Amino acid sequence: MSLAANAKRIVAVAIGLTGALNGVFMLSNGALWYDSVPGLAHTGPFNPHFVADIGAAYLVASLALLARAWRPRYWPAAVAGAAFMVAHALIHVADIALERTGDVSVDVFLVIAPAAIAAWAAFPEKAER
Repeated sequence: MSLAANAKRIVAVAIGLTGALNGVFMLSNGALWYDSVPGLAHTGPFNPHFVADIGAAYLVASLALLARAWRPRYWPAAVAGAAFMVAHALIHVADIALERTGDVSVDVFLVIAPAAIAAWAAFPEKAER
């Protein structure tokens, strides 16, 4: 396997584990998660159902990235998982453009950059197809 393919698998593990832990945190203690994210309170009051919905989406998307890392042939699942992350990131990009964000650096480092990296890691190298 090529160096790039191995790098993508390693990155898929890193983003997958981080995202899965975030999803579990959101599902298990949404209020603490909400209070822990800088700038999140500007979006409105804590909504436990909404936080759980997003937590479930992050957990599933992240498990798809982990599946791709485990077995490269599962890359289509990882692409679907990364697609959620990218769509979510685009909402944050729009919030930045419309000046509706509480903290641009949080949006960039916790949502936008991981989504871009997940998209890169999800697609297989030629040798993995």
